Amino acid sequence: MIRHIVLFRARRPDDVEAIRSGLDRLREIPDAAHLEVALNGRQDAWSSEIDVVVYGEFRDAAALEAYKAHPLYHEAIRLVRPLRDLRIAADYQAPTD
Repeated sequence: MIRHIVLFRARRPDDVEAIRSGLDRLREIPDAAHLEVALNGRQDAWSSEIDVVVYGEFRDAAALEAYKAHPLYHEAIRLVRPLRDLRIAADYQAPTD
């Protein structure tokens, strides 16, 4: 399983909800085994620069690529890109027990 984590910071505080809402459409893409879009609940000095978190689980690299190729993914990018100041993404293979 591949875990996909993306962190976003809004250009302006007023844009945070629009970013969350735009990214929430990603949950409609069927290729993710699990997908969450949430506001950052941690508000300390080290994490206040992140506003929205996307967390996804994909069965394999092909499922992640299919997710990124989906039209809703491209629509979310089109909506969110002008509102964000920062985007950090990481994908990693989940350990198997």
